[in-house]
Amino acid sequence: MLSLEAELDGLAGRLFGALREMSFDGVGITRECFTDTETAALRLIEAEARRLGLETEWDAGANLWATLPGREPELPAIACGSHLDSVPQGGNFDGAAGVIAGLLALGRLKAEGFAPRRSLRLLALRGEESAFYGQAYLGSSALFGRLGPADLAAVNVARPQSLGEAMAATGIDTGRVARGEALIDPAGLAAWLELHIEQGPVLVARRMPAAVVTGIRGNLRHRAVECLGEAGHSGAVPRWLRHDTVFAVAELITRLDRHWRTLLERGRDLVVTAGILGTDPAEHALARIPGRVTFSLDIRSQSRETLEAFYDLFLSECAGIAEERGVRFDPGRRLEAAPARMDEALVGLLREELRGMGQPDEPIPSGAGHDAAVFAQAGVPSAMIFVRNANGSHNPREAMEMEDFHVGAELLRRGLARLAA
Repeated sequence: MLSLEAELDGLAGRLFGALREMSFDGVGITRECFTDTETAALRLIEAEARRLGLETEWDAGANLWATLPGREPELPAIACGSHLDSVPQGGNFDGAAGVIAGLLALGRLKAEGFAPRRSLRLLALRGEESAFYGQAYLGSSALFGRLGPADLAAVNVARPQSLGEAMAATGIDTGRVARGEALIDPAGLAAWLELHIEQGPVLVARRMPAAVVTGIRGNLRHRAVECLGEAGHSGAVPRWLRHDTVFAVAELITRLDRHWRTLLERGRDLVVTAGILGTDPAEHALARIPGRVTFSLDIRSQSRETLEAFYDLFLSECAGIAEERGVRFDPGRRLEAAPARMDEALVGLLREELRGMGQPDEPIPSGAGHDAAVFAQAGVPSAMIFVRNANGSHNPREAMEMEDFHVGAELLRRGLARLAA
């Protein structure tokens, strides 16, 4: 007969395998938010939670909760979890690792007869990724009343469907979301713990299976900045009469890179990305001066001051280059997510437990965004656990080792047990 630990280890492998099978797109994993594919993943977790003897329910945002009731259920609960959507052609561990780790933690505590004072709750969230509607944290933001009509009007990058239409098709009352109504009471949560794969190379470089997170970078974003100039014949228009948008955008990005390097030399935390850039394929040609270029802009930092300072530099450079080259920049709607510090007491508790497991303890910040930031900004004390993962994330080559996953899952279980006891 298998031991409880071996049974739960096997369950984790089966769940990761089942999620991969139902979401494989031929290259990687695609679980688009607010779709049947995402719902199927949530249903899979629901079935396993019930099999483990946990109570399950769906909230007004169509997210899944699994609960191990406490002896004093009226007390604010201790919650854990993550998201189950993915980027297109992503990996199988981003988000899902946190949900499965939470399920294992609650399942093991239930099987061991642990009777928590506070209820322990697992939350499998929808819509954390920004890939389809240009804004991250959609599910958790809706929970805390942080979306509005402009957010719901955002159009899917792949088809003419708005976020509001997709959410409504999932069964969400988008009227409440548009009015900014909170779908849960943050006072009902005493803490939020989120396990996630690290999406960078730090833990691999440090040879550490897991680490506690100190904070999460915020971001300022534009989905599609337009540079508008004047199309013309490549051989007939001299440089001094051109309004060339490609050269204008190239100069802008080069100048921003110089500012980025200067701020880094001054000790500022900052990353800058233009992940989408191009001319219009319907009109571009080898012999045509491009009259329109669009590009995305993603600025991230743990400091709100640094974010705003760099954004001011962006606007200033746009104005200067527009005048010099006879073009116009239209940034469109600005999207933003504030930086978030993790709760010091929770960070200290998790670090203590990590050392107690005989593991190295070297906390790190998160460059990527996570739902924990939204919980923290809503006033819920929050903390995160990173698990080592090779080859980065948001690609099919995510490579989390199960041995490392179980280190993180055990740390999560210990943290939950201490907080709920």
